[in-house]
Amino acid sequence: MNRGKIIKLATGLAFTLLATTTANAISWEHKNAGSDAKLVIFGFSQIGAGMGDGSINEDSDSKVKFGADRIRLGWKYFSGNVVGKVFLDFNQATDDKEDVALRRVIKDAFIGYKFNNNVQVKAGLIKTPVGMGFTIPGWNLDVIKRGFDKKLAFERGTGLMVSGRDIGFGNNGKVNGLEMGHERPWKGFGYDVMIANQTTRSGAVKESDKKSAEGNAYMGRVMFDWGQILHTELSYGTSPMAGGTKDSEDYKVLNFGVDSHFGRSNVKFEYYDVENIQGRKGWDMKTTAITGTYYVTDTIELAVKDIRGTEKLDGRDSDVSNTYLGVNFHLNPANAKMDRSNKRKRNSHKVMVNYVLAGGDTETFNKGIGQNFSGKTGSFYRENTVLAQYQFKF
Repeated sequence: MNRGKIIKLATGLAFTLLATTTANAISWEHKNAGSDAKLVIFGFSQIGAGMGDGSINEDSDSKVKFGADRIRLGWKYFSGNVVGKVFLDFNQATDDKEDVALRRVIKDAFIGYKFNNNVQVKAGLIKTPVGMGFTIPGWNLDVIKRGFDKKLAFERGTGLMVSGRDIGFGNNGKVNGLEMGHERPWKGFGYDVMIANQTTRSGAVKESDKKSAEGNAYMGRVMFDWGQILHTELSYGTSPMAGGTKDSEDYKVLNFGVDSHFGRSNVKFEYYDVENIQGRKGWDMKTTAITGTYYVTDTIELAVKDIRGTEKLDGRDSDVSNTYLGVNFHLNPANAKMDRSNKRKRNSHKVMVNYVLAGGDTETFNKGIGQNFSGKTGSFYRENTVLAQYQFKF
């Protein structure tokens, strides 16, 4: 059976599971080499629609554009201190070469060992530790799309990561060794250090077909948390020869983020400062993103996200903004609790509606040299648009 048929078969299986399963992860427990072991299967699907000039090509007769943002299925494995994760996205099965399509389907595939809260080691294909918003799961977003700043993250990379969480104030949170972001509230410090292959899944790094232009990427992150009310993180990384050739510049990225939760409300701030996008010297960008949410009722949440960027390219500055105004409807939520952990649980069934306002130099932003990196994940709207999405998660 060739890879194309495997992808089609797996896609059908994912659709079946996501359409027929109750909204709880499936788990099996068994004895393995004398230790209790558990396998957890989980997944989610997001079906969406877009209207307006920002979503529909000007040459199209369509009034509404339908599609899927994510159709994902994965499993986690625990056996003593051994952990593992595989995560697939069947919405990435394109008509490209089969090897490329299959590689895009695989989002996470790594194994790890948790020595203690201070030291966990993971190896494989992992979310890289640069970008606070990027490490928030796709099913836990406040608005429908990740903004254009997500292209500046390293995305995922194959390599080795050493992490620690919940350090300095006693063990006051749950740490299972699979953490890739700030999944849970605790009090104390955290860190990630990673060495990976060249991070070509990033929109800011080109893929080279020459092995001589490959190299390692290096990145690190430090965090400090104080329960629900404060999460802060600072990360930095570099990916060599980001243009795919030896004479291209190294891509460099600095990210800072704050996430604070106050009962029914949540506020986030994130900042990127990057240099040498796609290995071009002087192609730099700075972005800020501010997000706020508030539960009006136990099932209706208001959301606002404002993303602004300044791009320097060929001696010209371009300033743009995308502002999301949203309403989230939580259908049959798990409970009425509003803390950060339970907010994640309440996202199993959710309808989201966003109006996106585009402003600034939208015609020149990221278009001056024909190296538009919009093909990599992360959405930028040059015109106003209306978005809607239904999410189902188990």
